Amino acid sequence: MGKRKVLTQKEIVLKHLEEHGKITSLEAFQEYLITRLSAIIYRLRREGYDITSSERTSKRGSYYAEYKLREHKR
Repeated sequence: MGKRKVLTQKEIVLKHLEEHGKITSLEAFQEYLITRLSAIIYRLRREGYDITSSERTSKRGSYYAEYKLREHKR
């Protein structure tokens, strides 16, 4: 029986962005228990991923960021 590869948080976020196109901190926490999404996005941007951020407002009036993957530049 082969070993399963354990994905890093960065790999998890990148896979989510590639499959869904966008992610928020709430989604990252609810789906993957990732709490520092902005730090992961920062690292991905430094590696050449074109990720934009947009400010959104919740139903209760609080603000949050939505990150979208545009493309990967090398």
